[in-house]
Amino acid sequence: MTTTHSDLVRTIDISGWFGGDAEQRSAIVEAVDGECRRIGFLRISGHTISAELTNQMMAVTSAFFDLPEDEKRTYIVDDKAKNRGYASYESEALAYSLGVDSPPDMFEAFNCGVEVHDHANSYFAVERHRMFADNVWPPVPADMRSTWLEYFVACEALGQELMQIFATALGMPSHFLVANTSKAPNVMRANNYQRRGQHSDPAHGQMRMGAHTDYGTCTILLADPVPGLEIVGPDGAWHPVMPEPGTLLVNLGDLLAEWTNDRWRSTVHRVVPPPAGSGPSRRRSIAFFHEADYDALVTVMPTCVSEAHPARYAPVTAGEHLMQKLMGPRTLQKSTADLTGLGDRAAAITAPAP
Repeated sequence: MTTTHSDLVRTIDISGWFGGDAEQRSAIVEAVDGECRRIGFLRISGHTISAELTNQMMAVTSAFFDLPEDEKRTYIVDDKAKNRGYASYESEALAYSLGVDSPPDMFEAFNCGVEVHDHANSYFAVERHRMFADNVWPPVPADMRSTWLEYFVACEALGQELMQIFATALGMPSHFLVANTSKAPNVMRANNYQRRGQHSDPAHGQMRMGAHTDYGTCTILLADPVPGLEIVGPDGAWHPVMPEPGTLLVNLGDLLAEWTNDRWRSTVHRVVPPPAGSGPSRRRSIAFFHEADYDALVTVMPTCVSEAHPARYAPVTAGEHLMQKLMGPRTLQKSTADLTGLGDRAAAITAPAP
């Protein structure tokens, strides 16, 4: 296992988790714990998702976003709670999830969720109208559905391996997080940041994606090596993060911050616009949001509580938390969900882009 870094975010080789010995696995667990405590954001190499599949995902996703706007808009799902289908340019503002007023964000997106095959199962049926709603699949490009679902399944498998690493690092049984995330309403979202001819210059304070934390356990991110992504570091300032070929970015979400009593950080991040006159400046990213089971009761882990550090969060049902966070950006209203311990990061949330 090797740990490298080219900026604030370090790269951890997790290949030893799959084929290594106890010493290698222990070293990976220790390195992950250190980065989750420090910034809650890391690169991973040696993962299980092939370069061929990631290249296919980028290609088919680009082909969809290159379709005419009128055609893409036919895949908008009116019920925003379903978290499916197409989201048009400037239709959301992610900063509302942190309770911050914001101009609309300059991106377009497409979402899919879990493909439910057993609709008679009462667990899925309860949320059939929302968290386990049917996906919307465009007929063009023809291989979009098959490629997305193959990548979705690969991310689910990787996510469950990360859950084992995380639980072990937190001193819990290795199956603890897997047991609470095995039927989760996971979602995958592709974002396309692209300045087109009909788009005006950014308004004051307008971002490609506003400052926010993610909502679930962790996010697995595939992205172009194009500038724009920034995170708030331990110093409370914004720092650029550049994806590297062959690696995936992993950042923690609010549920893990609450589960760990803020021992681990839910990373505040944003995507800043390119300089004026820089052309389309296309940036693509595909985020797999690994959630918890909607009925999982998230209670601070006993290994993260002490007399000196009592529990900061009341128990919350994961599904309730998710919907409160999700709907703020989509209705352009401030979220009512608990904010994880922002501490020295709070001032950065409303800081202007450079």
